[in-house]
Amino acid sequence: MPRYRDVKALGAVAAMVLSQQVVNYAYGKGLFVLAPSGETLVILNDANFQPNYW
Repeated sequence: MPRYRDVKALGAVAAMVLSQQVVNYAYGKGLFVLAPSGETLVILNDANFQPNYW
């Protein structure tokens, strides 16, 4: 799809329940980690996080 050749994508993992092992794995792969907090979602990645772009 030539229209999207210059578009960069970011990845994320979101779940109702996340083990620390999953959080660490996703973080290490450059994925954002989203978890529920009340009626919203929070991003668990810290300020040092460097996301992967595809």
